[in-house]
Amino acid sequence: MRVLQVASEAAPFAKTGGLADVVGALPGALSRLGCTVTVALPAYREVFSSRRLPVEPTGWEFDVPVGTQTKSAKIHQARLPGKDGEDVTVYLIGNDSYFDRPTLYGGAEDYPDNAERFIFFSRAVLELANRFEQPCDIIHTHDWQTGLIPAYQKVLTAQWPRLSKARTLHTIHNMAYQGVFWHWDMLLTGIDWRYFNWQQMEYFGQLNLLKTGIVFADLVSTVSPTYAREIQSSPGGCTLEGVLSDRGDSLVGIVNGIDTDAWNPRTDPHLPRPYDAADVVEGKVAAKAALASRLGHGGADPRPLVAFVGRLAEQKGIGLIFDLLGRMAGSGRARFLVLGTGDPRAEDGLRRMAANHPGAIDLVIGFDEGLAHLVQGAADMLLMPSLYEPCGLTQLYAMRYGTIPIVRATGGLVDTVIDATPDALASGSASGFVFDDVDGGALVHAVERALEIHADPDRWLPLVRRVMGLDWSWDASARRYLRLYERAVAAPPLPARVP
Repeated sequence: MRVLQVASEAAPFAKTGGLADVVGALPGALSRLGCTVTVALPAYREVFSSRRLPVEPTGWEFDVPVGTQTKSAKIHQARLPGKDGEDVTVYLIGNDSYFDRPTLYGGAEDYPDNAERFIFFSRAVLELANRFEQPCDIIHTHDWQTGLIPAYQKVLTAQWPRLSKARTLHTIHNMAYQGVFWHWDMLLTGIDWRYFNWQQMEYFGQLNLLKTGIVFADLVSTVSPTYAREIQSSPGGCTLEGVLSDRGDSLVGIVNGIDTDAWNPRTDPHLPRPYDAADVVEGKVAAKAALASRLGHGGADPRPLVAFVGRLAEQKGIGLIFDLLGRMAGSGRARFLVLGTGDPRAEDGLRRMAANHPGAIDLVIGFDEGLAHLVQGAADMLLMPSLYEPCGLTQLYAMRYGTIPIVRATGGLVDTVIDATPDALASGSASGFVFDDVDGGALVHAVERALEIHADPDRWLPLVRRVMGLDWSWDASARRYLRLYERAVAAPPLPARVP
């Protein structure tokens, strides 16, 4: 199976969020399953300035039409780092006027020409793929930045004849980001205006690139089965629920994997003492002592440590965190730690709350990768009270480190965390604590349930050891993607008719 992965970012070349982690890891896992995988990315300034991996010019250069103009695409080449047996080539599509910029998409405001930038990138990718020695079986695109590619492959088939038999899969990582631009940007795409209609590319009088990918791709996926259901109705669909419901038979949810080499308590250099399920108690004691020293405390707090690691944003349930701390910081039952950055108002509010409860709340504003690993090793419980969460990775990292997640019942959190009810604990299927309502009281109740069980080592330790043994590797996710590719190849292509 020859697979082309196309995205706007991939670790370690360029990253703003979880999309980069997915595209940086999935190709290697597919390669280990026998696929021939190629990745296409923009050649951002960050790719060259970071010097994370060697990037070499290929000598390939060609013109790409963008509206009435032509723009030059220069192709560089690199390889994804990975395990033995992986063989993944990365092609970087270069054009300095589009990609030699300080950030990937803009700063406080998006770049005003983002539509043009990713129209160029999408057409350049197809021009490049049309020149491959062997044609692609699957073109797997990600998020709004590549949403035009399934449409191009269907509508402008004559321009890239060697791609005509390929099947397309478009993956949605977060419905909140849709790539909506003014209608005149349609002229830049080179696609006939007749496709600018309410069933295909038009969205309340504007051009919607995520909608375009959803409509034209042979199959559509997102990053968890529950999120795939949630986005087919309001408010999860972010006003595209009707479009997604129409694709219901072709919409599949696959939970993301994690890098089990980078997140491995047995080998993690950020931990003072490596550990696994057999010696997790000793490992966490050492991590708690190291964390206390890092935070300037005289010694580790004997109380359970309840942590939050992530963006301080409404989506992540920061309002519920405030409510929880207000109700429990003075109870003496637990110590709390918040590590993250985000909304300045949330940061200021947390500073005030931590100052009022210096013996119960630790606050670290900012993000430190090493500290995040140490917190996962030291914490007993991890909070993820998200209002919505397409997949979530932090709860998977937590389980790997024997830290029990406390999550709200949404998106991928539902698909990865099984509530520790008495029956689930008795059967050995529990993996965390789940609450339903967007309500501070519901979160408090979930934390209290966790603290009650934590007080009984005969119930807590088996739960910890069980979650450490769960397989959240990319190998498991890649097998599901391979089955989806096989389904796409076996089916006839989706026609690109105008309604």
